Amino acid sequence: MSHLLWKTLVLSPVVLGVTVLVSARAMAAEVASYSENIKPKAVAQTEARIAANASIFIQTEQPKVNQQLVAQKTDENNKVLEEVNRYTNEAKNQNSLSQVTSVSQFSDVQPTDWAFQALQSLVERYGCIAGYPNSTYRGNRALTRYEFAAGLNACLDRVNELIATATADLVTKQDLATLQRLQEEFSAELATLRGRVDSLEARTAELEANQFSTTTKLVGEVIFAVSDIFGNNTGDANNTVFSDRVRLDLQTSFTGKDLLHTRLAAGNALSFTQVGNDGVGINTSEGIQTFQLGSTGNNGVIIDWLAYYVPIGPVQVYFAGTGGIHSDYVPTNNPYFEDFDGGNGALSTFASESPIYRIGGGAGAALTLPLGGGSSFFKPSLTIGYLASNAANSVANQGLLDGNYAALGQLNFSVGDRFSIGATYVHGYHGAGSGNLFDLGGGLGSTIRVVGTSQANTLNALNASSSNSYGISAAFKPSDKLSVSGFISYHDVTGFGAGDDYEAWSYGLGVALPDLGKKGNVLGIFAGAEPYARNRGGVFAGTGNDIPYHFEGFYKYRVSDNVSITPGVIWLTSPGQNSNNDDAIIGTLRTTFTF
Repeated sequence: MSHLLWKTLVLSPVVLGVTVLVSARAMAAEVASYSENIKPKAVAQTEARIAANASIFIQTEQPKVNQQLVAQKTDENNKVLEEVNRYTNEAKNQNSLSQVTSVSQFSDVQPTDWAFQALQSLVERYGCIAGYPNSTYRGNRALTRYEFAAGLNACLDRVNELIATATADLVTKQDLATLQRLQEEFSAELATLRGRVDSLEARTAELEANQFSTTTKLVGEVIFAVSDIFGNNTGDANNTVFSDRVRLDLQTSFTGKDLLHTRLAAGNALSFTQVGNDGVGINTSEGIQTFQLGSTGNNGVIIDWLAYYVPIGPVQVYFAGTGGIHSDYVPTNNPYFEDFDGGNGALSTFASESPIYRIGGGAGAALTLPLGGGSSFFKPSLTIGYLASNAANSVANQGLLDGNYAALGQLNFSVGDRFSIGATYVHGYHGAGSGNLFDLGGGLGSTIRVVGTSQANTLNALNASSSNSYGISAAFKPSDKLSVSGFISYHDVTGFGAGDDYEAWSYGLGVALPDLGKKGNVLGIFAGAEPYARNRGGVFAGTGNDIPYHFEGFYKYRVSDNVSITPGVIWLTSPGQNSNNDDAIIGTLRTTFTF
């Protein structure tokens, strides 16, 4: 207990200090970006994976600011990009306006000004100026003369066009004289305006010539996490850790409707070791956190996900070359807890989605088919998918069709944007030596498990097994400030040897309060039982027959569009399904950067 108190005191100032430091810097960046009038991002997150609702559509963007890659990150190109964005925004605003027929609509160009009278006459004769929806010239600033010069330039172009098309008789000598006088009055502004346009066109051409790709965007996520675990022997066996995970996702579209993901990943986050009251390690995967998935251990870089989404008629099709999982393509019905990338939702793998989606993974394909009779309000659909764990291995008992696989079928129903439900079935084949049921596609020889106890995970190493899993997931959003979601799953494992059969259960319920305290914030509370199996014999006889409950609370604070800080706590009771083991408490401060 003294060690627990000491670790608590040590960790508290670290957590507080990191929170204050990161918050202050991120908030300063947010204030700076606001003062520079940088437009906030207009798309909703989230992760990087495709976030599917019960309705069938593909979200091609997440709550991140997606920018075109450029080959050279020089100060000059940055200045060019800022200038291009500024002129582009002004052009978009102007293009959306209707043509005006009278300068009198420009309320702050004074009618007593001779230039006003002259321009009014030219506009009414040739209709050559586009105005603003609020009928003003944006106030009496110096820019007013440049805007006026832009209108004059438009009239000059219109008159030149008439002359070039042999319709010069439509232009009177009086109008030409007026134009000449206006040119003399605004000669400086016209020269500056034309010089800026020429320079902008040259720099835009240079930027386009040196950009990384016209079809590919980079979406990145970086996670820093300070974490520790407490609980007598378990607390003594672990120390406070500071870990990271980085994901860079190249998102490529060839038609504007399809999306190819090529994701690079690196990290060093590892799960904690839990120890029972007998001093022996508990072989369990309870309390594993989302940012610990896919860790390379030493920050080595790998391609951890390669997938392609494409619509074929009304059907949404998904292909995975490597790293595919079921939640890539099927609705999990767990909003605010599941963020499809592990950086902004729940802390734990258990709270983020039903364990039924953690069975199998790898390479394969899936499709979502809308069912007849659906409307914009009621949207039924059917999703089916197949993922093979060792699809690239051609040896016996492996490969795409002869090795470990998990086939999924799910009926999806949504009623408006308030209620969704899914009924899921997963059939899996696990060859001898597969290791674990919830292995996320680890396959033969793998020791990977991502959720649940050893009793619910461990398959017979000498014999193959098959599994049939059934699940229900649902989400209800009674208001924009409240979301309730939950799931239950049952897993029936049939081993091909004597005494290999067992059953496992899991269930959970979560309540989320979005935009609590600030837009983009989320308070989440989740409770349930991680996958467990009771009354298993053999090597599990006497190891524990209690239900391992999981309680979790987190608060994601959105510092800015690109930075969030999430403190949270995970409380595990009866670790390893044994109430004799002390409860374990995991405290985490997660900081997520997206770009």
